[in-house]
Amino acid sequence: MIAIIDYDAGNLRSVEKALSSLGEPSIITRDKKALLSADRVILPGVGAFGDAMRKLHHYELVDTIHEIVAKGTPFLGICLGLQLLFERSDEEPEMDGLGILKGEILKIPDRGLKIPHIGWNSLKLSGDGALFQGMENEPYVYFVHSYYLKALDASIVKATTEYGVTIHASIEKDNIYACQFHPEKSGDVGLKILRNFATAL
Repeated sequence: MIAIIDYDAGNLRSVEKALSSLGEPSIITRDKKALLSADRVILPGVGAFGDAMRKLHHYELVDTIHEIVAKGTPFLGICLGLQLLFERSDEEPEMDGLGILKGEILKIPDRGLKIPHIGWNSLKLSGDGALFQGMENEPYVYFVHSYYLKALDASIVKATTEYGVTIHASIEKDNIYACQFHPEKSGDVGLKILRNFATAL
């Protein structure tokens, strides 16, 4: 069973629907016992960094997420869910992130491109990302964001994209996986990524 963390994020149902199309059972929940007993856990997210962290604190999910990660459960952050795993964001500098991984979330620089970055971009893969097993380099995926990850440890970065700056678009470290893009909105490529998370790890 895959648990999708319910903290009022906007893309819960679309993630659930994508998993259902793959035949993967899932549950949307904020119940600590259900989250800790799940085979895999997904932290989705759209919206603002600070608001999301306040919701996670409000629902007493911060310590639960740390417990899930510490016990080795495969854990996937999607879009804002990736950003929350890190230490801080330009979007709300006074609000600490989960701090599970080292790095910061920076505002996409204004270099003549539209912000937010909305649309399809190709990924440059590192070649050893578990989420991208069975894929050719430069698959196209769907992004919606104004802030991007700069990870402290480049070795955890498994995919990058270019949008006025090099964006760390997907990371993997131990049992932690995350994507800045939306696999649930990325067609067959996105479904393949979700299938890899659900079955290949």
